[in-house]
Amino acid sequence: MFDAMLRPIIDPPLQAQGRMLAGWGVSANQVTLAGLAAGLTSALLIALGLTGWALLPLLLSRLADGLDGAVARVTQPSSFGGYLDITCDFAFYGAVPMAFVWLDPAANGAAGAFLLTAFYVNGASFLGYAVLAERHGMKSRRHGVKTLYFTGGLLEGAETIAFFVALCLWPAWFSVLAWVFGALCLVTAVSRILLAMQVFGPE
Repeated sequence: MFDAMLRPIIDPPLQAQGRMLAGWGVSANQVTLAGLAAGLTSALLIALGLTGWALLPLLLSRLADGLDGAVARVTQPSSFGGYLDITCDFAFYGAVPMAFVWLDPAANGAAGAFLLTAFYVNGASFLGYAVLAERHGMKSRRHGVKTLYFTGGLLEGAETIAFFVALCLWPAWFSVLAWVFGALCLVTAVSRILLAMQVFGPE
């Protein structure tokens, strides 16, 4: 919901850091994989009960998620780079709820399963829309320069990061927060499906 509004604020420093990394010979895919490694480290720390310590690699992973595109734009963007980026994002988004389930299966299992299902449905609606948008030649730069067509929604990247940070700060509230956030994910998915019906329905 807030991603498009944040772009004018976060893009200039990201571009500056991206140019610096590119000057050091760092590739966009290397930044993407480093971000995934940081994200999975965060998930491991959560599973071990070190939720406070998990915050630093979690935030580093999201910084890398913004920097890889900045590096790509300075060097040479590729379709594979975009594919790798979204795949690593989804791996990270799934690993964090899974880690909280591992941390306390009895207390977090049902809510974690619901949250992962909601992520799965929301991700499918997002990627499906991107495929149809590509087929129809649609372009949008509201969320920055992207390999895939990004549709807005109630929950986007900024809200998901804030949610994960809240989980690390208040892990005892995982179950309640997961039920609420999962429900909002499903609302986002349904709204995107209705939009797709309107945009791509019978002509």
